[in-house]
Amino acid sequence: MIAAYILPAVFMAVILFASVRKVRVYDSFAEGIKGALPLVFSLFPYIAAIMILSSLFEASGLSAALERALAPAFSFLGIPPEISSLVLIKPFSGSGSAALLSEIFAEYGADSYIARCASVVYASGETVFYVSAVYFAGLKRKTPAAPVVIALVANFLSVLFGCFICRVL
Repeated sequence: MIAAYILPAVFMAVILFASVRKVRVYDSFAEGIKGALPLVFSLFPYIAAIMILSSLFEASGLSAALERALAPAFSFLGIPPEISSLVLIKPFSGSGSAALLSEIFAEYGADSYIARCASVVYASGETVFYVSAVYFAGLKRKTPAAPVVIALVANFLSVLFGCFICRVL
């Protein structure tokens, strides 16, 4: 119950502190927004590209074909084949992976081994391509290949380790 009052209290404290220091809050806010607009405009093409590519990945059937092809390898590595779609979608789309997680919970139950592994997959990684788009949009020199590959490998290793821990526990 008290959590509902924390954010409004923080806003009021900031406004009160700013008024004591004689800062024009609204003007400062508008100035900050004005500074953010160039970032938004430089970021938009990257976000649009990621959204389009993730939709094409799913709609083209490449996602389903890749899931079927990787299911035996995932099974061998201790990753339930039922969550292979989640493993593949998580680096692209946070909302898409949340929807898949909900489907897994509905189909297998929230306390099942598969659902626990899916929860770990969902929580252990980031939407690598989205974060990369946001990060590299603000840079002058754009060389995203190595950081993206490192992030994808780290994401996959966290999936392996997380599923191993779920199996042990």
